[in-house]
Amino acid sequence: MKFPLLVIGGGPSGIAAAIRAARFVPGVLLLEKHSRLGGLNSYFYRNKTLFETGLHAITNYAPPGAKAAPLNRLLRQLKLKRKDFSFCQQYRSEITFLNSESLFFSNDFNLLKTEIQEKFPHCIDPFQRLIDFLDTLNPFIPSPFRSAKKIVTEILGDKLLTEMLLCPLMYYGSSHENDMDLNQFAIMFQAIYEQGMFRPKTTIKDFLDHLIGHYKNFGGEIRKNSDVVKIIHKNSKIYGVELHSGEVIECDQILSTIGFDETRKLLSDEQVTVLPRLGFTETIYQVKADAHLMLPLDKTIVFFNNSEKFSYKRPDDFVDYSSGVICFPANFDGIEKKPCFEIRATHLANYSKWKAISADKNAYADLKVVSSHKTLRCLQNIVGNFSSNIVYENTFTPITVERYTAKIAGAIYGSPVKVKDGDIGFSNLFLAGTDQGFLGIIGSMLSGVSIINQHILPKL
Repeated sequence: MKFPLLVIGGGPSGIAAAIRAARFVPGVLLLEKHSRLGGLNSYFYRNKTLFETGLHAITNYAPPGAKAAPLNRLLRQLKLKRKDFSFCQQYRSEITFLNSESLFFSNDFNLLKTEIQEKFPHCIDPFQRLIDFLDTLNPFIPSPFRSAKKIVTEILGDKLLTEMLLCPLMYYGSSHENDMDLNQFAIMFQAIYEQGMFRPKTTIKDFLDHLIGHYKNFGGEIRKNSDVVKIIHKNSKIYGVELHSGEVIECDQILSTIGFDETRKLLSDEQVTVLPRLGFTETIYQVKADAHLMLPLDKTIVFFNNSEKFSYKRPDDFVDYSSGVICFPANFDGIEKKPCFEIRATHLANYSKWKAISADKNAYADLKVVSSHKTLRCLQNIVGNFSSNIVYENTFTPITVERYTAKIAGAIYGSPVKVKDGDIGFSNLFLAGTDQGFLGIIGSMLSGVSIINQHILPKL
């Protein structure tokens, strides 16, 4: 059987792309390597409890009436009804550079402005100039790399404020060490600071199930446990794919959401040169609800830096505990209180070191325990003591991410090189997702939709 369109990768970008195409074209097939959809934003079960992977918060919040906002534009493109979703906004989040300063921000952009007015009074006018400057940019036009750190520092005239503003944006979307592309900075600045963060009232599973059901209602097909090992092509034209099972599936067009280098590897038997990438560890602590009384009740996410200089790069050691992200998934307005709640912690990690030790399963498991204990000490210095109330903990490494998402080196933000127009040199194969340059769940979903609109639908 020949399909008009194959979508490779069942993360949010691939699902959104498949929905958009299925609205107009019968016979869209979504291929996912693993047994569960969601990609980096999926879930797993332990102790009869559902735990989410990846999701801290969804960026780009918008009220229902903001029709031009990315969130509502996405829902219209997918023919989804806003009333079918229950979204919970963050309370407020914090950027804290210990022994220096802290800034609060929320879904009300005025809070961040007020914080800067009070704590960096000499920067309030330059901060407005930065906002005005970013408003003039079109970050989706392809352009060479421009250093956000350099340009923002020049505008603000304050290195500390620049690094504090960069910290959340880097941790939630930068594939570059110690910097961001200016266009990526502009996208993330609007998504996190100007629009804000939220999450589904229930779980990421419910969110994904709704999307998948919607896709199937349009007649779309899904095949899980379908690992694509080769994209069949001649010159610049694609003819189909070969699965790990040996099955060949023919198609007219392909949209790949698995990454630029990951897609290149399917196109050639030759070795693909890959640029260095950033990896992370994430530790989940499930804690008895009583511990909540000793922990922040009004903070949703804390972005922290403990060192004299904020460092966002591959650490020399397995993990860099000097900075990171602490997320309280229960601290969103409207989330139902449960007997236990989660604390999630993210740090930069060295993929090569974790890869080398992973060959020894016992050593790898022991090091994960050590890492979890070090993270715990780090967190308790910032948010308070909760160790005696932990009922379950689990640490993911770049090896975990690589295993379950097939991301090269477990790099959740993909390659430093982005293909903004989705064109990788084939007449009927295009790229969407993180390596197109759209970030976050809403951004990656819009990426899939935009490539379908620009390149796929006109040819079907």
